[in-house]
Amino acid sequence: MNVHDSEKIAAKLIEQGYNLTDDINFADLILFNTCSIRQKAEQKFYSELGKVKLIKRKKPQLKIAVAGCIAQQEGRAFKKKRPFVDIILGTQNIDQLDTLLNGGIAIDQKDDVNALELTAERQDKVKAFVNIMFGCNNYCSYCVVPYTRGRERSRSSQSILNEIQELGTAGYKEITLLGQNVNSYKSDCSFPKLLSLIHQIEGIERIRFVTSHPKDLDDDLIDTMSQLQKVCNHIHLPLQSGSNAIIKAMNRIYTYEQFKEKTIKLRKTIPEIAITSDIIAGFPGETDSDHNQTITALKEIQFDGIYAFKYSKRPKTKAATMDGHIDEEIKVNRLKEILEVQELTTGNINKKLEGNIFNVMVEGRSETNKNRWCGRTTSNKIVNFDPLPSLIPFAGMFIDIKIIQGFRHSLDGEIVKP
Repeated sequence: MNVHDSEKIAAKLIEQGYNLTDDINFADLILFNTCSIRQKAEQKFYSELGKVKLIKRKKPQLKIAVAGCIAQQEGRAFKKKRPFVDIILGTQNIDQLDTLLNGGIAIDQKDDVNALELTAERQDKVKAFVNIMFGCNNYCSYCVVPYTRGRERSRSSQSILNEIQELGTAGYKEITLLGQNVNSYKSDCSFPKLLSLIHQIEGIERIRFVTSHPKDLDDDLIDTMSQLQKVCNHIHLPLQSGSNAIIKAMNRIYTYEQFKEKTIKLRKTIPEIAITSDIIAGFPGETDSDHNQTITALKEIQFDGIYAFKYSKRPKTKAATMDGHIDEEIKVNRLKEILEVQELTTGNINKKLEGNIFNVMVEGRSETNKNRWCGRTTSNKIVNFDPLPSLIPFAGMFIDIKIIQGFRHSLDGEIVKP
């Protein structure tokens, strides 16, 4: 979500005559698009802001802007504490950036979803993000998003389809539908129906979506995913904990047993699907038994991968005021065990893919070896491979790749000769 917001911010600035620079010392305007989902993200931001403050001392004409969730969360208080910051831009105010370039604050929340539909300076030429909804109504007890992004608002299906049709015409091959809770999309049609409409758009070959809430994953969506060839066989489905007591304290509105049943249905209906998840270690009140239930859940469900984090206290959230906050050392140790268990599972899953052939969409040169290329399977597995003298890949190309070796974070493959 923040990456796509940054693309919109960049487009707005380019409209005003700015050009992007890779050298911070040449910049006339430095804008931070911030995240406050975890304390670590905030700490990294404040560290970088301190460095930029020093640059401004030597270059007083430099403009500093802070956008995103920290700007929304702190609001006018942020400016009072840090007067050297010129612009404060809330999560729903990117459309007002052009009026703030000489300084100012815009942090009002907007009910009108049209104000959030903006042109984007996209970073990629074959993959694109598309917002289908904004905000969240779930109020998970640990999460600050409803307070920084507002309540759920869904775009009209026609507005979404128009944007994706333009992307297809421009040569984009893959789109990722974005929402804080993407499968709770409610507008003039349901989310499964929206997927069916997008599936008909020429040029678009792959459809992904993030992030899904387990409570909104129903049989209709699972069946639709299985029937639409362009919808990728990957879903990110956050579990957060394997303990029903902790899931309830998180206000997640499902039980572990219900979650597990949904993963069974997914794998039965879409046998090649990859399921990834989120896990929080050390939520307030989490006992050793609760933690062990999470470890058991990881072993039972066998996720393809997870994002796991230590719980961090977030302002305004219910969890911040709960009793039983866990010592940092305990959280570190629990997170370490969670990651160790998952690393083993992911390695085993990827090892079993050796010898299989997958259709891979090329994304570009490998980050670790510029002589090689990389792409992704529809199940979102990264595949690195060598080109052939007779076949030089390019971004957006689809190639059949045979997996030679499976690693924990990627696959090695070779092109299947035509």
